[in-house]
Formats: sequence, C-alpha cells, structure tokens
Amino acid sequence: MDLRIFTEPQQGATYDTLLTVAKATEDLGFDAFFRSDHYLRMGSSDGLPGPTDAWITLAGLARETKRIRLGTLMTAGTFRLPGVLAIQVAQVDQMSGGRVELGLGAGWFEDEHKAYGIPFPKEKFARLEEQLEIVTGLWGTEVGQTFSHDGKHYQLTDSPALPKPAQTKVPVLIGGHGATRTPRLAAQFADEFNIPFASVEDSERQFGRVRAAAEQAGRKGGDLVYSSALVVCVGKDDAEVARRAAVIGRDVDELKANGLAGSPAEVVDKIGRYEAIGASRIYLQCLDLADLDHLEIISSQVQSQLS
Repeated sequence: MDLRIFTEPQQGATYDTLLTVAKATEDLGFDAFFRSDHYLRMGSSDGLPGPTDAWITLAGLARETKRIRLGTLMTAGTFRLPGVLAIQVAQVDQMSGGRVELGLGAGWFEDEHKAYGIPFPKEKFARLEEQLEIVTGLWGTEVGQTFSHDGKHYQLTDSPALPKPAQTKVPVLIGGHGATRTPRLAAQFADEFNIPFASVEDSERQFGRVRAAAEQAGRKGGDLVYSSALVVCVGKDDAEVARRAAVIGRDVDELKANGLAGSPAEVVDKIGRYEAIGASRIYLQCLDLADLDHLEIISSQVQSQLS
C-alpha cells in the first residue's frame, strides 16, 4: 500500500510551507507529495496568505526533492489550455528527473473562476475529453512528427509536439464519482483511477464500474491503479486525535466515519478495508500543514505497519 501526502494549499500556505511539507514527505518515506489545484479557499478559513499555483509549486519542488513523486489531484481543466498544460507538465517532469504525475479533472468550483476572471464553461466534460486527447497525443507523438487536432473546443495544427517529458509515459490520473462517463474516460486515458472522500462501499462500486469500462474498452481491469483520497487525523491517544480534529474544524466521530481517523491501529485497520476492495494507494489529505509531528506518527506507526 502506497501512502501519499495530499495538501490543500488554497486554504492558506506559502511555497516555503509546502516545501517544508514536501521535504518531510520525502524524509519520512512517503511515496509522493500531491496538491490540489484551486485558487480560492473553501469554508471558513481566511485563506491567508493566499493561493499558490499548482504547477509553479511543483516546478520548485521538482528541483528541491530527489525521490518522491509529484502531482495534482486534480488539475482543473478550466484553468489551462491543453497545449500549454502539456508543455508545463513535460517541463516539470524534466526538472524532476521523471517523477511527475498528472491528475486532470473538468473543474467544478465556479466561485474561484469568478474571483479570478477565469471562464467557467457550461460544457466541461466534453472539453476534458478533448484535453486528455490533446495532452496525451502531444506527448505520444514521435519526435520529428507533428500533431493535429480538430475538435469542437480545441484545434491544433501541425504542432511539433514538444517538449517531451523525461518519462516515456507520464502517469495520468482520472477520478470522480460519476457512474457512466467518468469510468469510460478513465478506461480510455487513465493509468490510475482515484475516488475522493468515499466510503468503502461506494469506492468498491465505483472501482467495479471502472474495471468493467476498461474491459469493455479492450483493457484488463487490473491495468489501472485504483486509489482513494481520504482526510487523515491520527493521534497516539484520544486527546491527541481530538486536538488535531479541532485544529482543522472537524468532529472526531465524523472523521472516523468519513476519513482515516483515530489511533494508528484504527487507521491501519480502515486502510485494510480499502485495500481489500482493490485500492493499492491512499492519498492522505493533510489539512494542518504546520503539524509535521502528524506526518511523523503516520510514518512511524501507520506506514510502518503497512510495509
């Protein structure tokens, strides 16, 4: 079971804070550092000192880390033109020595688009499909050949399809709860399917849909990595769990029901339930980025039992 650290910097974080967490992620033996791609805080947080851009952040971290994988859950398709995104991700992959993964979603948070003057199209899913075709098509075009795309939303003519990533294949993550279109898109384009903040039962149902869609598309259901993203709140005793829950404004019982919360033993047990339905990777949503002791206890008392 791979454990990955997943952050939400739109709630308020500087690059230096993210660098500190990424270095702790690496030093403590976690598999990867991922971040959201949002420009506006959610909930009651003041969001200070403001948002950071996902791919600018990852470019910096690519040069200041050595081992961990780096990526997004999920890059908003509404934020970037697909040709530009292909260039950005390929460059960051080169800067990291081939450690980047691209989570790409349709975009959903209308308020942040209004706040920063970003168009929020009504038809987002069809755009996402074209974006995936273009990004993967650009990367997959042989050097010396050109790539063209004549779609409803995007047109590319004789693109040199450069630069290329360092990796032969940058892993593409697709995720979500949709029952029909999301599994179909994952079957067509994804190396990994991620379901965020879902129960074991709902996750098992969605994994099954994706496996079926993959097989219908001519792939094996097991060709994809299946993963979950869950909020995490671990403590050595009930008091420490309650303290950490209070800092992020959540109720302990709610966290235990909907996330990974409690003692290390409780969290290991619940991770085992996700593993039993086919998840081989968990993205641990860490909401208090100042609490590096939290990462340490997860590493020493949760991750150690899983490996």
